[in-house]
Parts: sequence; structure tokens; C-alpha cells
Amino acid sequence: MIWKRSAVLRFYSVCGLLLQAAASKSKVKGSQGQFPLTQNVTVVEGGTAILTCRVDQNDNTSLQWSNPAQQTLYFDDKKALRDNRIELVRASWHELSISVSDVSLSDEGQYTCSLFTMPVKTSKAYLTVLGVPEKPQISGFSSPVMEGDLMQLTCKTSGSKPAADIRWFKNDKEIKDVKYLKEEDANRKTFTVSSTLDFRVDRSDDGVAVICRVDHESLNATPQVAMQVLEIHYTPSVKIIPSTPFPQEGQALTLTCESKGKPLPEPVLWTKDGAELPDPDRMVVSGRELNILFLNKTDNGTYRCEATNTIGQSSAEYVLIVHDPNSLAGQNGPDHALIGGIVAVVVFVTLCSIFLLGRYLARHKGTYLTNEAKGAEDAPDADTAIINAEGSQVNAEEKKEYFI
Repeated sequence: MIWKRSAVLRFYSVCGLLLQAAASKSKVKGSQGQFPLTQNVTVVEGGTAILTCRVDQNDNTSLQWSNPAQQTLYFDDKKALRDNRIELVRASWHELSISVSDVSLSDEGQYTCSLFTMPVKTSKAYLTVLGVPEKPQISGFSSPVMEGDLMQLTCKTSGSKPAADIRWFKNDKEIKDVKYLKEEDANRKTFTVSSTLDFRVDRSDDGVAVICRVDHESLNATPQVAMQVLEIHYTPSVKIIPSTPFPQEGQALTLTCESKGKPLPEPVLWTKDGAELPDPDRMVVSGRELNILFLNKTDNGTYRCEATNTIGQSSAEYVLIVHDPNSLAGQNGPDHALIGGIVAVVVFVTLCSIFLLGRYLARHKGTYLTNEAKGAEDAPDADTAIINAEGSQVNAEEKKEYFI
């Protein structure tokens, strides 16, 4: 089979020489304007590459594609290299296009299109093969992690060409302060890249997803991701919530102990003033609740709720003061002193207004009577004064005044 392949290659080479000789004798002048045109091609590993060679002006001169090893792939429409991955796409006097399927990294290199004029004219097309990065893996997480510990996560991916980029995200927020390492693989074509993330965890990190994202031009804007959900163990946090803000004698009171922690805290422990609950018949513990029936003054004191898990212990306190219903009602009722003061002010203002109005009316009335007797002031004796007063009365009928 090897001698057959060599014979085929020699045949196409002889044909090429014959064509060159023919071109030199009869088509030298027309060949001067002919030139093959090619373009570089980039393809993802495993994909299909199309190599196209075009000639704008061609007087029936043959075209040929050869690989980086200078092996002839196609001479016009004749296949020269036995490779099932290489197929003819189009062959004419103006174009020779071939396809290379299932492209591998070894296919990368410079391909040559030759136009058999005199002299032979060539055009180069570089085939770039992108290595697809493998799915990333996150290492370094051992569950569970204690609150306050320093966590170190490493994300790694191999097989990328050129080297891929790794980015970290936590709570959908990118983390910038990371370490990046790039190493060449054994094939000396692809790369293994890794990135290390260091941070100190707290309880807010429990259940959070840390994402490692690999970006690469071969992924067509769809990055590969790896995710690690964090599990953080931490001591309980405790809070006591009363059922009413003002406990009263005779009523019932429920104190709820809210405790959060991981692992989940064990059943809580209730105490009063540092000792056991004094009246188990009225003070009933149900799960995380303390129910006190028929409150009285003896129930006053400091109640403590204590929660414990495998990590640690925490507690909260509530000071109970039982209020007298009557005093509490007085506090919550209307302020009678304030109301009485307002009423007194209103009455005082009203009396002052009446007094001032009376004085105003009295002064205006006196002025009216004095004006009626005007004219009698200058009389020499009583008879003349009477006559002048009567005249004034007569004149008064002519000039009338009205009070409204």
C-alpha cells in the first residue's frame, strides 16, 4: 500500500511539472495576473475546518492543497492523501475548497495552496486548533468547616489551548484576590491551569455556593463551572421573645427561646435566678417554650435560656416584672389631669373675653349719653340749660344714631 501511495504522489507531481511546462510555453503572458487567495482558519478541537483557495483570473491552471508536512491533499478534484477526514468541498478553475473533519491538535500548522503557473504561485493559510479545557474540579474542601477557620479551595482544569482563564464567585460576587498557576502539558501543546482561593469562614457562609468558572474562546461564550456548597458549623445564637410586653397578674406568659446553630442545638435548658424553675406545676417547658400560668409577684426574676450543640454553648436572659392590672390600666388610661388643665384654660379665656367685651360696651354707652346733653354745658343758669337741652333733643330727632 505504501508503494501505491508513493506512485500516486509521483503521478501528481509529474502532472504538475507537465502543467508548468505547458503554462510556460503557451500561457506565460496570461498567467501574470493570476494569484491564489487564502484565509487563516481557527477551529475547535474535534470540529471541522474548511480550507478555501480562490483565483480571480484563471486560464485553466490547476490548483493544489498541501499540508504542513508538504504532503499533497488534493490536486484539483483528485484526492492525493488517503485520510478519511479530508473531503472535497468544491473544485473549479476558480476555487479549490476542502474540509478536514474531527480536527486534532496535530493538524495545526501552515497549509499551502499552489497555482501551477510559470513560476508556481502559492498562498499560505494557517490552521489554528483550539484545545477545549476539561470540566474544572474543586479540591480542598473537607466538611464540615468550623466557624473562623481558614479555607483554601483550588480549581483546576487541563487541556486548554491557549491557557484558559479561571474566575471565582461567592454569593454571585466575583472574588479578585486569588492565585493563578499555568503549566504546559506533556504534549507541549495544551495547558493545565489552576487557581487557589483563600478566605476565613463565618456562619453567614453556611449553605453558600462557591463557584469556579472557566472562560475560554473555544467554549462559545458558555463557560464551564464547578460548584462547592459550604457547610459551616458554629455555636448557637440565642434570643428570648415574650408573648406580651407587659405581663400582668393572673395572666399567662409564654417565653420562646429562639436558638440557631449548626448542628441544631439540643433541647434548651430553662432556669430562674440561676436555679431550677421553682414551680413546675405552673411553669411548664414545652420544646423551646416556657409557659407560666397565673402570673403573680413571686414570679418576678431573671429567666435564662441555654442552648448547646457539639461546637459550644450560648444563652440569653429575660427579666420578668409582673405588673398590677390596676396600675397598668391607669398607665394606659387617659390623663385626667391634662384634660382638667385644658378645660380650666378654656374657661379662663372665655371669662376674660366676656369681661373685656362688657367694658367695651359700657364705655361706648357712656359716650352716647354725654353727647345727648351737649349744649347745656355753657348755659349761665338752669333755665337756659333746660332750654338748650330741649333744643338738643329737637336736634337729636334730626340726627339719629343707631346701635347695632
